[in-house]
Amino acid sequence: MDSQKSPTKKPFDPVVKIGLTILLGGFMLIFGGMYLSRPDRTIPPFSNGWQEGTVVAVHVPAWTSDPEIETLIRRFREVVLATNDLRSLKIRPTNPDDPNDYYREVTIYIFSDPDWTHPDTLHRYLEKKEGEEEETFRHDFEQAARGVFIHLQGKTKGWIGPIPDKSKPEKEQNIQVLFDD
Repeated sequence: MDSQKSPTKKPFDPVVKIGLTILLGGFMLIFGGMYLSRPDRTIPPFSNGWQEGTVVAVHVPAWTSDPEIETLIRRFREVVLATNDLRSLKIRPTNPDDPNDYYREVTIYIFSDPDWTHPDTLHRYLEKKEGEEEETFRHDFEQAARGVFIHLQGKTKGWIGPIPDKSKPEKEQNIQVLFDD
């Protein structure tokens, strides 16, 4: 038998234990808070760029896929049909004077580029001014959209793709209609 004793491990000093507990606990709180602070973990992250009247411009990260945008559009529909209250999704009431019907009409444009969600940009698009420069701007705005959700007095429509050109039939445009009821 070996007469040498194996070295015994010394327990951590209580100050070291407290320090490690605080460090690991802090990381767990930060991670947990970040994970739980999202309003809905089944949809991609998004932020409201600007809202003017019944129109809302929403920004999603550039890496958001079309299936994720579809999930977001379907969630808008699900919430508006179930509760008619999009405040849980950070959309301010478009009809604040009627507490029974806060969202009688709402149009949500979804963009990957945050420049299209700025207040001045949305306002300029909604003004519908005349001129070649404005027509080019409107076309660029419409083509930059990644998806749209419209709720108009109980009827909903949602699609993936740009805002359709009203002068062409929808079937000839590069959009994927998700629902129209």
